[in-house]
Amino acid sequence: MDEKTSLRKQPAEQSAAEPAARPPAAPPASGADVRASDADRDRVAEILREALAEGRLDADEHAERIDAAYRARTVGELRPLVRDLPAGREAAPHPGRPAAGGDGDNVIAVFGGASRKGRRRVGARTNAFALFGSVEIDLTEALFDRRELVVNATAVFGGIEIKVPENVTLRGSGSGIMGGYDVEARESEDPDAPVVVVRGAAVFGGVEAKAERGKRLRDLRR
Repeated sequence: MDEKTSLRKQPAEQSAAEPAARPPAAPPASGADVRASDADRDRVAEILREALAEGRLDADEHAERIDAAYRARTVGELRPLVRDLPAGREAAPHPGRPAAGGDGDNVIAVFGGASRKGRRRVGARTNAFALFGSVEIDLTEALFDRRELVVNATAVFGGIEIKVPENVTLRGSGSGIMGGYDVEARESEDPDAPVVVVRGAAVFGGVEAKAERGKRLRDLRR
């Protein structure tokens, strides 16, 4: 092989030895695509409840938005629900914001019924929503994983009934708008007893929470 032929082949040989170019990295998910947490949904539901009490939303608008909030899967689906409300501009969920309390249960009844009862474990929160339907939450045989359980209860042209053991603490806050909102508060004699906090609203419907007589937790420290 002469010198000219050797020089012509060198660039091709060097090119073959170079590593192949890497494909461009996929762009990161936008903030709207981030999966919504239970804390994000609770935050939006609380804003909607306040807007209903202040008259910023009527019953139909509130029912539609809160149903969408508990069904939302991403932050992007939650933001439009509170975008036109004063409180929503600051408190709407944002990616990276730490979420409080991780575990929750959603009980939704729309033109039907839904219930949670029996011996089962309950976490930090339960979200109950009834629209032309009924929800029953029976905690008399529940196993409490947390010291406090928050039940977010919203009834629109429907009803929500919550039963607790008679030896736990029951507290509540909320409002009835052309409906009934009744929480029979009680303090347990045992300082280690679980605390059930019921909050929400009843619009042309009813929310009732009370202790079930004769039903007691066997081990309050479990």
